[in-house]
Amino acid sequence: MTITRNDFPDGFVFGVATSSYQIEGAAREDGRGPSIWDTFCREPGRIRDASNGDVACDHYHRWPGDLDLIRGLGADAYRFSVAWPRIQPDGKGRVNSAGLDFYERLVDGMLERGLEPHATLYHWDLPQALQDAGGWVSRDTAFHFAEYAHVVAGRLGDRVVSYATLNEPWCSSILSYQIGEHAPGLRDRRLALAAAHHLLLGHGEAVAAMRGLVREAGLGIVLNLQPAYPASDRGEDVAAARLADGTFNRWFLDPLLRAEYPEDIWEAYGADVPEVQPGDLARIAQPTDFLGVNYYSRSVNGASGNVRPAGSSYTQMGWEVYPQGLTDLLVRLKGDYPDLPPLFITENGAAYPDEPSGDRVHDPERVRYFQAHLEAVARAARQGVDVRGYFAWSLMDNFEWAYGYTRRFGLVYVDYETQARVLKDSARWYRALLTGQPSDVPVAADD
Repeated sequence: MTITRNDFPDGFVFGVATSSYQIEGAAREDGRGPSIWDTFCREPGRIRDASNGDVACDHYHRWPGDLDLIRGLGADAYRFSVAWPRIQPDGKGRVNSAGLDFYERLVDGMLERGLEPHATLYHWDLPQALQDAGGWVSRDTAFHFAEYAHVVAGRLGDRVVSYATLNEPWCSSILSYQIGEHAPGLRDRRLALAAAHHLLLGHGEAVAAMRGLVREAGLGIVLNLQPAYPASDRGEDVAAARLADGTFNRWFLDPLLRAEYPEDIWEAYGADVPEVQPGDLARIAQPTDFLGVNYYSRSVNGASGNVRPAGSSYTQMGWEVYPQGLTDLLVRLKGDYPDLPPLFITENGAAYPDEPSGDRVHDPERVRYFQAHLEAVARAARQGVDVRGYFAWSLMDNFEWAYGYTRRFGLVYVDYETQARVLKDSARWYRALLTGQPSDVPVAADD
């Protein structure tokens, strides 16, 4: 049976999502300062295809047409991110009015098209000047971030429906300062945990800074969450899953929703734990209006490491397609956190090796992926989870961080040579879902 809007609660918001560095380009225009990704992309061996975001999808110049695409899909909303280096090229102090002007035009363009603007203030493009001063390892960065948030909210105000402070702080800390896969590419757990704490503190400070400026806009944060399952019911596998859940999920959820770090993980980290000053956790855990959940896959954990379940489907990223994990995650959040704010699925999507065929791009795997995951969200809603929206990742193919342009997540295919945009079958399917109009894309069957 094909899923429809009627399978979701009244007022449920459907949208698409992008991020600034991945699509905007115009890396040196109109006063934008360098970010850590501009620097990282120029370090040999960091990016799979040695590419960068200097041009990307040229959204900075092509945004009116891109907004028309979103409106043409029948979407209710657009989740975008603001590039900190466009607003404060040095990360603090001087404000670049041209950067604010761009986002004001963008927001006004959404409103003119009947689209709800949902802004993310930090999607990983830290001004390089702040990284030179220590980046997120420096406590000062949290307060600079709050200043930046105050500047953006002061200009855009309640025209924006929601402001997410951070996108995926796990990636901005652990993946970037410990694993080294993302900018700035360090490999030190102690630094990563300090960065994680300062990111969360920056979230709290930013929420406080914006509260007095906006009356209607929702304020929240976006976490990437990955439910952890044991490979068997053996004690050592159960313990491995508990540890994985703690380091990936609870290390961020518990400070935000309980004003505490998980005791078991604090002990496991030993001497590497961050310095937490009096009042930090209360600041981090102040009430917010929503929690954004980014979901892509699960982890299956054994005593000897992660397990790759046989018989499962996998995306080009090597991530297992497991829609039930999204239902399980949402229901778990409702059960574990009594003070849980309303939820939005702020990212969900899949990369596949798409190729044009004539004037079409057939991507049946992505159609199946979206249908199955939307069904998973609807199941959670029927179980009483207060989930209010879903944003497909991504509107269009773009710069996929350390993978460069070798991975395509878009509903819309981008020819990077010509900047032509082509609706994939998944975009046509999504449009049919959102508008109720007939689709020429075959109804997806279960895997």
